Amino acid sequence: CQHIVRGGKNVRGISELTGAELYIEDDGRVTISGSNQESAEKAAKMVDGFFTEVEVGKIYEGKVKRIADFGAFVEILPGKEGLCHISKIDFKRVNSVKDIVKEGDIIRVKVLNVDKTGKIDLSRKDALEEEQEA
Repeated sequence: CQHIVRGGKNVRGISELTGAELYIEDDGRVTISGSNQESAEKAAKMVDGFFTEVEVGKIYEGKVKRIADFGAFVEILPGKEGLCHISKIDFKRVNSVKDIVKEGDIIRVKVLNVDKTGKIDLSRKDALEEEQEA
């Protein structure tokens, strides 16, 4: 399967975060070079993340990108974020999402559903519960 990566903000973002250079061929192939192996591997992992499908029932470690009154938006794969509704943030009643998580926090969330439009529903509570049972 050939991955086609569009230039622009995604490629620039990966380069800025990793320090690696990405070259996109006319046929869609991506060549990555970095000043060290770690930066090149990190860039390759991010490129792969753009093409990974989100799995319902799987627990992901994601970064809280935005907070709203009704929940937190969490990026679970590069370019793929979902909503963790306030009712799914914690076991107890939550008055404010900011009482539990803040922008930039890395949290574990479980994918509850991906609808046909690509909207991803997440639950921190379910991820915590599953980890306690293990």
